Amino acid sequence: MKDVAAHARVSLGTVSNVLNRPELVSERTRKRVLTAIGELGFVRNESARQLRGGSSRTLAYVVLDTSNPFFTDVARGVQDAADAAGLALFLCNSGEDRERQAAYLDLLEQQRVEGVLITPVDAADPRLTALARRGTPVVIVDRGAGPAHCSVTVDDMLGGDLAVTHLLDTGHRRIAFVGGPRMIGQVGDRIAGAERAVDRAGTGELTVLETARPNVAEGRRAGERLAGLPAAHRPTAAFCANDLLALGLLQQMVRLGLRVPDDMAIVGYDDIEFAEAAAVPLTSVSQPRYLLGRTAAELLLAEARGDGAHDHEQLVFAPELVVRASTRLIPVSRRA
Repeated sequence: MKDVAAHARVSLGTVSNVLNRPELVSERTRKRVLTAIGELGFVRNESARQLRGGSSRTLAYVVLDTSNPFFTDVARGVQDAADAAGLALFLCNSGEDRERQAAYLDLLEQQRVEGVLITPVDAADPRLTALARRGTPVVIVDRGAGPAHCSVTVDDMLGGDLAVTHLLDTGHRRIAFVGGPRMIGQVGDRIAGAERAVDRAGTGELTVLETARPNVAEGRRAGERLAGLPAAHRPTAAFCANDLLALGLLQQMVRLGLRVPDDMAIVGYDDIEFAEAAAVPLTSVSQPRYLLGRTAAELLLAEARGDGAHDHEQLVFAPELVVRASTRLIPVSRRA
């Protein structure tokens, strides 16, 4: 910066203002300084600036699984909020691995990010509370949280209720829930919503097929299990914990010669782009994915840049059912 100041024949403070508060400098002087920067090839030492300021101009989002398009859409919302605030975004993939998540949290704290958004492996992880207590704001995304953090999530019990109510209304009585592990909060809530719908209807039967992971491969395996059941006892419909499972199930039904929705109606969850583009367009419970990400980032920025008098908010959005060709009314003779 001293070299730039000497080359442009201005003070060191003027160079600093051009870099950090350009509105305080006349256009003529600003152009002279920028020309000197270009001629000298000067690049600001951002690390040194961070040490002086105490934090970097970055946010971080620790994603549970980047292979799931749901989180890609959430990240777009986070990115747009970061861009609007003039911040960069670190995107980290925990891969549902607790140790990798812990390593990322340690690294991000060392990097002095302004705040951390996270879809955690475990929302009760004490590292999250400890991180916030040491001065790095934390917002929980797509998980409910206690009063120690802001959070944004969707009413997954309502989503499960919407899905199974739709299947009951279209005449199905033997319904399978496909998803897991059950210990994941959203999976448990979606099962609870499905059970609530069956209980309220006073008819029907819900069979839970727990999967090891919520992905396409596990959806195919669930399809094999369902297809292997005697036709007289096989569920005529399946509600899947997410669209990846539903797409895997749909693929397996087609591979085995079973028709969707005639032999098996399928409802997914998330309404990712691939749901509508499937060979049989998929009925799905839609979540406001982009809005989740953008809202979470705005909450984080409000906390990070506030005056310390911050009240944590736990925001819950309502899902919506999007009906497509993978479900439809079945004949009365098959409803029993």
